[in-house]
Amino acid sequence: MLKPRITLRRLAWTTTFILFVGGLILTWSAIRHQESTLAIRAVNQGASIPDGFSIWHHLDANGIRFKSITPQKDALLITFDSSAQSAAAKVVLDRTLPHGFVIAQQDDGNQAVQWLSRLRDNPHRFG
Repeated sequence: MLKPRITLRRLAWTTTFILFVGGLILTWSAIRHQESTLAIRAVNQGASIPDGFSIWHHLDANGIRFKSITPQKDALLITFDSSAQSAAAKVVLDRTLPHGFVIAQQDDGNQAVQWLSRLRDNPHRFG
C-alpha cells in the first residue's frame, strides 16, 4: 500500500492555515479581555490621595474584585478586569470617599474618550 506523501505545497498551506487561526485566536482574546482603570485624584492641589488599604477595604466590603491598586504621581490607579467592575467601583467610591476627590475612568486606548471622561467627571465650580 502507498503512504500519502506530504508535499512541500501541502505543508506550506497547512502551516499558513495554522498561523492564521492562531493569529485570529490571539486577536480575539486581546479584544475580549479589556481591562479597565479608575483614577482617583484630589481636587485641591497638594491634598493627599487616599491610601490603597482603605480603597481595598471599601471595594472588598461591597464584593468588587480588582487586579491592582497603584499609586502614581498625583493619582491612585485601580485596575479591573472589566468595565462593569470599574463602573460598580466608581459608584461605591463616589458614595464612600469624602468630597474632594475626582474618580475618573481611564481609557488608555482612546484619547478622545479619556478627555471626555475627565471633562464629565470633574466638578465644575463657577465663581
